[in-house]
Amino acid sequence: MSGTLVLDCEGLSKLVRRTPELTEWLAAAEAEDIRVVTSSVTLVEVRNPRTSQARFDHAVSRVNIAPPTEAIAHHASKLLAAAGLHGHKYALDAIVAATALASPAPVTVLTSDPEDLGVLCGTGARVIKV
Repeated sequence: MSGTLVLDCEGLSKLVRRTPELTEWLAAAEAEDIRVVTSSVTLVEVRNPRTSQARFDHAVSRVNIAPPTEAIAHHASKLLAAAGLHGHKYALDAIVAATALASPAPVTVLTSDPEDLGVLCGTGARVIKV
């Protein structure tokens, strides 16, 4: 493996919707043997009842699902404290950031919220807006 591509809610949503942008990212990751990851909590955040279960399941089958272990939760909590953030507004972003930072480097995070994830990830991951 030569790194990790992490999808947050928007990244996974775009994969489910089969947007060309995410299709290209996945193809490039596969070509470069880059592991594609999302947090299991992101599955819950993304699930839209207007999307067929089959389409959702197919998209999810293309990525590695990382559970929010106790270590990830503790790290996420520390990231929030270091950034001076708290509450449910930032909780899932912190879990995504901790998941990214626990992944093999180099790490790229695809997100609709590069400001918050950039602060949470610091220099440990490249954060790109999708």
